[in-house]
Amino acid sequence: MIVSLFVYSGFSQESTLPKVMIKTLDGKSFNTADIQNDGKPIILSFWALWCKPCQKELDAFNENYEQWQIETGVKIFAVSIDDSRSTARVAPLVKGKGWEFEVLMDANGDFKRAMNVNMIPHTFLIDGNGKVVSQHTAYFDGAEFELFEKVKQIIGKK
Repeated sequence: MIVSLFVYSGFSQESTLPKVMIKTLDGKSFNTADIQNDGKPIILSFWALWCKPCQKELDAFNENYEQWQIETGVKIFAVSIDDSRSTARVAPLVKGKGWEFEVLMDANGDFKRAMNVNMIPHTFLIDGNGKVVSQHTAYFDGAEFELFEKVKQIIGKK
């Protein structure tokens, strides 16, 4: 069994997201400053095609996403760190899995570096004010429910 690790990185808790230009799934430019959710929480997950635990985590998020949105208004952004050689395979995978959340592409790794992401999956929980309040690496079955409990704490539903 893999244990969830809470790691220290140079990107501190309680800091806001850096502003970096990345791409949407359809190739349009996207400023990470636009990762927002009208004062509601955000889950930001870094992943890659080759990372099976990443896909398992995102599948688990997707299974619960509709209910989580109804209950808390949380929004999920999944950031692919696949390089330019493999980005063409990201959209078909996302479509095939039916992921309902926003998927962004960080082919140059600029956003990943700005967030000090060294291991994936690396998932951040961001409060309604845009502050990172929690982060974890790794995934194990059921970890999504621990994360959702934190989402509920943020909005005062716990």
